Amino acid sequence: MTTLTRNATAAERTLGRPVRRRGQSDMKVALFFIAPAMIGFIVFYLVPTLRGIYLSFTEYSILGDPTWIGTANYEAIGKDPLFWNALAVTTQYVLINIVLQTALALGLALLMHRVAKSTLIRGTLLLPYLMANVIAALLWFWLLDYQIGIVNYFIDALGMPKVAFFGSEEWAIPTQALINTWRHMGYTALLIFAGLQAIPGHVYEVANLDGASPWQTFRKITMPLLRPVLALVLIVTIIGSFQVFDTVAVTTQGGPVNASRVLQFYIYQKAFTESDFGYGSALAVILFVILALVAFIQMKFLKGNESDLD
Repeated sequence: MTTLTRNATAAERTLGRPVRRRGQSDMKVALFFIAPAMIGFIVFYLVPTLRGIYLSFTEYSILGDPTWIGTANYEAIGKDPLFWNALAVTTQYVLINIVLQTALALGLALLMHRVAKSTLIRGTLLLPYLMANVIAALLWFWLLDYQIGIVNYFIDALGMPKVAFFGSEEWAIPTQALINTWRHMGYTALLIFAGLQAIPGHVYEVANLDGASPWQTFRKITMPLLRPVLALVLIVTIIGSFQVFDTVAVTTQGGPVNASRVLQFYIYQKAFTESDFGYGSALAVILFVILALVAFIQMKFLKGNESDLD
């Protein structure tokens, strides 16, 4: 405690005023501003999550009360071929989407950092992201239509066989992943671009003086210093990819056969189409655990909470 603080405290005691601690006052103000977000989190996230975990151990439909059945739902999931198919399909979607989206976003971010200095050009990259998922899916559903789609029109004009992008088991999931990549790569590029802006310029100057090639600079300076941002980007994009639903719902609805029945769509079908909320809740809990493990592993191995700039 400084001399000025001691004198102020002594003066307040002499005048009979209560001693106020700055830390306590700041905490009250902070809690006042945090309260709305905390209430929303508790009401719309925490309580539904806890209720969903409870329902996963019950047999429940809207027409009756939940009946406790223990781990029966989880045992049934372990023997459910549709669940394992949905998990495999979702994993395929995530891998295609993450590889393409991260690579393209990194390339766009480097171009924005080195070449495209215009704010208009940078802002244009966000336009697909500002479009609703359903609108983007319907747009590409029309463009890639087998009969009237403009993409197949050009394919046919080049003398190649048309492609059933949404009607083929081979192309259904890659097509969904490409749509998602197109919509999100601009936003992801801006996140990576922000990370590039945080790298001090003198680091590159020293590399140039040492005669480092552009590839050496990228591999030994840019990528290591981008690690925290890339870790964040990968966590966000992987979690978002595992939760894909609307694109599938408005285009293939899980077909053809089960080629695009991702986990989120399977959860929706079980809970809201078949009214089996207990089973659907168990599927949602499994998805939650998968996402938590993926995020933990990424943070652990990518060291997203560390920076080489320190």
